[in-house]
Amino acid sequence: NTMAGLKEEIFNYLKEKKEQNQKRINIDLLDELKKRVDEGVVVDERTVKTFAAEINGKEFKHYFKIKLTKRKEAKGRGGRSILVESIAGTRDFLPDNYIYQKWLFETFRRVSDRFAYQEYDCPILEPAELYKRKAGEDITKQMYNFVDKSGLEVALRPEMTPSLTRLILQQGKILILPIKWYSIPQCWRFEETTRGRKREHYQWNVDIWGIPEQTAEAELLATLVSFFREVKLSSQQVQIRVNSRELIQLVLKYLGVPDESFAKVCVLIDKLDKLEKSVVEKALGELGLEMDTIDSVMEYVEATNLDDISALLKKYEAKKAGDDFDESTYKDPKSLVELKTFFKLIEGYGISDWVVFDPSVIRGLAYYTGIVFEAFAIVGNLKRAVCGGGRYDKICSIYGEKKNIPACGFGFGDVVIMEILKDLKLLPKLQHTVKDLVIPFNKAYRPQANQVAMMLRAAGRETDVYLKNPKLKAAFSYADRIGATRAILIAPDEWDRQCVKVKYLRETDESKKEFEVELSKLIDFTQP
Repeated sequence: NTMAGLKEEIFNYLKEKKEQNQKRINIDLLDELKKRVDEGVVVDERTVKTFAAEINGKEFKHYFKIKLTKRKEAKGRGGRSILVESIAGTRDFLPDNYIYQKWLFETFRRVSDRFAYQEYDCPILEPAELYKRKAGEDITKQMYNFVDKSGLEVALRPEMTPSLTRLILQQGKILILPIKWYSIPQCWRFEETTRGRKREHYQWNVDIWGIPEQTAEAELLATLVSFFREVKLSSQQVQIRVNSRELIQLVLKYLGVPDESFAKVCVLIDKLDKLEKSVVEKALGELGLEMDTIDSVMEYVEATNLDDISALLKKYEAKKAGDDFDESTYKDPKSLVELKTFFKLIEGYGISDWVVFDPSVIRGLAYYTGIVFEAFAIVGNLKRAVCGGGRYDKICSIYGEKKNIPACGFGFGDVVIMEILKDLKLLPKLQHTVKDLVIPFNKAYRPQANQVAMMLRAAGRETDVYLKNPKLKAAFSYADRIGATRAILIAPDEWDRQCVKVKYLRETDESKKEFEVELSKLIDFTQP
């Protein structure tokens, strides 16, 4: 029951707040309840009174009263008994909004095509076992999953990479590598919603399989930068931060962190941009790390360049080798060499000003094995990760395959980037436009109007036909609303001469506004 669940959650929340800080109960609870109501949780008047009495908040009571009034009106209008709001964390796209979603997807596709990626897709419903990976991830807790009528446990996909892996394993030797593929799937996760985070979102996934060299990662970042430039973002507004999962694994091994703690330590390091340093340090201590080890981990993640990392690794190796250490024969480890190679490669793409080394970037997913990266918005009101990805060479073995395939890719959600572009006023001004609106003089001329409309459509022109009872004032008002460029009037006198009247609706010069045009010349007619 939705209401019972809300009550239990709220009172648990209230109890917790009382224990934490008596003085802030009213404010915090009020904000929490407001958020839940905004997300579409249904409430009744009795609940309003109960909660209002509990926190003694007039502001809260007034807020609920407004919400309830709107819902009562919606419920009662026309005898409807369904909720007209979308489910919490999901979105409706009305035409005025969907035109921007379409623009975003078209930009994703245009950039992908420019880099010669091929588009693919997979079912939104997958076996739940596809996502049940270990390493302390939250993703299995966030799945929309259920048992279908055949008894199979299935889930709405929370991400696309496992589906891509399944598809590639399915194709086997038929598939010729390397491949460069992309998709724009809808993904679902049951999690707390905030600005920039929904329970469903679309994600531009771009992947390269079959290339072990860092040329693949460099190509991916060039793809990202091309998109950012396409939407008018600059390197002063977005920064791509790069690290190596293999390198951090080597560092933690030097520092004596046990293998079974590696994934958990990585998850905590990955949260340094969201949590205070002291909170992360405390959590690392709870995993059993000594204070000296925690300090060394922080020393690594606070390094600013690859030379610093090289010096740290040399120090770790010297400490490990003791008197046997020979500085003259010391060489950088493979993971560091790969990073240095990568940064040289991106110079050729002309994107070095977009990319920085950041050892705190880990990425949360357990299957990353090499270079990882995240693009961050560094200006505006929404300073956070825009997208992320990396190398995941061992993902096939997670699904029982003996032979792995080198692979890397990124996922780029639609929600955050749209919020950032709105904040920075970089969204283009888009509106629905129609080239022609065909208007019959009266009902008798509707067949002729349909004939002209189909002729224009066959020629590739976006054409609407006025479907209501023909009244010129209403028809021209409709033409203005849909953004029509021309009105094509089908009237008796002109039709008898096999002509139509063409009116340019956006023209201010009266001498260039209206013309009689022969029907046979209408397709090629242009404004003089």
